[in-house]
Amino acid sequence: MSTVSALADALRQRVLSGEIDPGTSLPEQEIAAAYGVARPTVREALAVLVHEGLLRRERNRSAYVPEVTTADLDDLMFVRRPLEQLMARSLAGRRVREADAALERMSALPDDAPWSDVVAEHMALHQALVEAVGSPRLLRLYGALAAETRLGLVRLRRVYEDRDQLVAEHRALLDAIAAGDAQAAVHEHLGHSWGSTAGD
Repeated sequence: MSTVSALADALRQRVLSGEIDPGTSLPEQEIAAAYGVARPTVREALAVLVHEGLLRRERNRSAYVPEVTTADLDDLMFVRRPLEQLMARSLAGRRVREADAALERMSALPDDAPWSDVVAEHMALHQALVEAVGSPRLLRLYGALAAETRLGLVRLRRVYEDRDQLVAEHRALLDAIAAGDAQAAVHEHLGHSWGSTAGD
């Protein structure tokens, strides 16, 4: 693994675990000093996270972690909900092995696992479901929402301090899709996972 990739991974984990608060600036010089790397390495690593949508960078300003408000989450769900329903209808009556595997990995994480590991398995589960549909366009549309979805999940780490609740919700989602009750499954799942419970 290159130094750039290693630094990007370290910063990504800190962002997705909520260790770096939204709105926090990430000055290149400070990161270089903290990690003992050169500023060009920091610049490249930050560019990776900006490309992923986990950081934003504006002209003459350090990269920073964007804020995700309740209004942002509501709008994200406005767009995400019909995509999830389309996915669930397409998969009704099926089990997706990769999604089940991601759920089991999430369930098996140790109690002290960083929240970023939970986020990773959550995203892997939903990615597996969308991929199973077999629609490249649906996959692209869903992928465009991935960064905001991951940042939104950071806000939910306090809502899901008991990770068993998150696991149970996703198990219910997968079971409902397998049973063919797709529309109710998605409505119930997104209703539990997002909204005002995330805070303002």
